[in-house]
Amino acid sequence: MSDLNDDPRQKAILSSAFQAFAAYGFKKTSMDDIARGAGMSRPAVYLHYKNKEAIVRKLTQLYYEEKALAVAQALEGPGSVPETVAKAVHAQSEGIAEILASPHGLEMLDTTKSMATEIVEAGEGALTDLYANWLSKEQTNGRVRLVGDPHETAKTITVALKGIKLTASGGQDFEVRAAQLAALIGAGLEAR
Repeated sequence: MSDLNDDPRQKAILSSAFQAFAAYGFKKTSMDDIARGAGMSRPAVYLHYKNKEAIVRKLTQLYYEEKALAVAQALEGPGSVPETVAKAVHAQSEGIAEILASPHGLEMLDTTKSMATEIVEAGEGALTDLYANWLSKEQTNGRVRLVGDPHETAKTITVALKGIKLTASGGQDFEVRAAQLAALIGAGLEAR
């Protein structure tokens, strides 16, 4: 993410694009809309991104970088197993409710999935690895009780969150279900 800190123009472009995609949808958003929102000319935007697809890919990459950092911090922090799982799931799912609540939230998720498939797969894999490493460590410390492989349990957590994201009727429904999932998993993992 450091490349964004070094270039405020990229940050402005990505912020404008995200807002435009949420308001108008990917298909109806033009590069002119993005440039206008960023306070730039369209040619200036093209100096950074060759098209909307490149912008979606960059937004997806940054999303997963941010989520991996947030989940890692949550898993490293203090707390009981249920508290730690709740913090990690919240860190991973934070912001999704706002996307789902936007008029074109589902379109944004579908667009990301189709245009940045390998980035999504790598990002989900990195999140799964974070949970798996934490589960292995906590199992060794006697704090969690696992049935099976830590990696498979971790994959279940990330896949379940994706399922909730795809089936939630809106932002509030997503938040309620994600919190319930975290509570169930946390309680189920805690060694007694």
